[in-house]
Amino acid sequence: MFETLTNRLDGIFKNLARRGKLSEKDVDLAMGEVRRALLEADVHYKVAKDFVGRVRERSVGHEVSKALNPGQQVIKIVNEELIETLGEPDRLNLVGPKPRVIMLVGLQGSGKTTTAGKLARILRKGGERVMMVAADPYRPAAVQQLQVLGERLDVPVFHEAGVAPPKLAQQAVDSARKGGYSVVIIDTAGRSQLDDILMEEVSSISTNVSPVEILLVIDSMIGQEAINIAQGFRDSLALTGLILTKMDGDSRGGAAISIRSVTGVPIKYLGTGEALEGIEAFDPSRLSSRILGMGDMIGLIERAESSLDADVAQEQAERLMEGEFTLEDFAAQLKQIKKLGPIGQLMDMLPGQMGKMARQVNPNDAEKQLKRTEAIINSMTPEERRRPKTLNASRRRRIAKGAGTTVQEVNRLMKQYREMKKVFKRFRKTGMKGLTGLFR
Repeated sequence: MFETLTNRLDGIFKNLARRGKLSEKDVDLAMGEVRRALLEADVHYKVAKDFVGRVRERSVGHEVSKALNPGQQVIKIVNEELIETLGEPDRLNLVGPKPRVIMLVGLQGSGKTTTAGKLARILRKGGERVMMVAADPYRPAAVQQLQVLGERLDVPVFHEAGVAPPKLAQQAVDSARKGGYSVVIIDTAGRSQLDDILMEEVSSISTNVSPVEILLVIDSMIGQEAINIAQGFRDSLALTGLILTKMDGDSRGGAAISIRSVTGVPIKYLGTGEALEGIEAFDPSRLSSRILGMGDMIGLIERAESSLDADVAQEQAERLMEGEFTLEDFAAQLKQIKKLGPIGQLMDMLPGQMGKMARQVNPNDAEKQLKRTEAIINSMTPEERRRPKTLNASRRRRIAKGAGTTVQEVNRLMKQYREMKKVFKRFRKTGMKGLTGLFR
């Protein structure tokens, strides 16, 4: 999402880094560029103005003039002020008598129903007994969509046809209380735009069920309009948090930077994809690192822990340490990588030199290459995958034909495989010392 902004800021900071000493004029020119970059990224004009003002004030002061590397010190200040602008992280409030009610509100198309499933998955993994409520009788297939998610998660979905949403929500909470459920997630109806009927309905639901959380789900791709929507809902409801969806999209991302500062409502989660795993707890320091091109290794590790098969990873690690690495191992690794999410997101999370190298690659090209590689390996026999040395010219022609590709691509894959095998052998001898340079 922040690729354009990240590239702009990276260019600005490179210019600063070339100067051994920063004058007030240097800082003013750089801050003018930063302000333009923020505005182009759809950051609210007042937020951009205040942000640049704070950074400038600190950058022409004592802490930069006395620094050994003034350019790096300015980046540090920008990072700290960006974290401040994004606001403190806030978590779900799950205190009080059970069941605790979480209301999801927002306009149509913001991703409320999918987000309900994502939250249900997180809470269920945390040991909660969760019930979801289909309180949107207006959108075609809204109830069915939530029911499908409920079946996938093994989470019950409460719905009664012909019952008004405020009464339906009350019935659901009563049913959850009798059934011993600890959390109820209510998926409310949306509209194409803010209107009095919508606000009256969600206000009535809130009055009937006394939610511990009222979370506004906002499509982050709509730019500054997200702020107007948040303010509209905040005026009618006691919002406790925001969930920004479609953070994996190609929009400019300014809503994420502006919304907390303008509305005063904390961001609690970021939606990063359509899959149920595509959600992460909001962390301003990690988001700032990604915006500034410094990666997010913690987020990458957490994604790996939640998505990857620990037994498969352990088995592969043991084989690698024994010096074994076949094309079957390569195929298993590709399957693990696909579980982590879109390649573009993973590139954004890599730090240092490795991240810069990765971001030079087109994510779409990388995705296509991954699919071609998988097709080539799948066109081999189990024996060929276990013993790649058997791949003579005729076998390679057969594999290329089966994968719908060329012999040259098969040869290229085999070269990559041999290079990876060498890396793992070197890693076995030297340990992590041989790899740490990539992260600097």
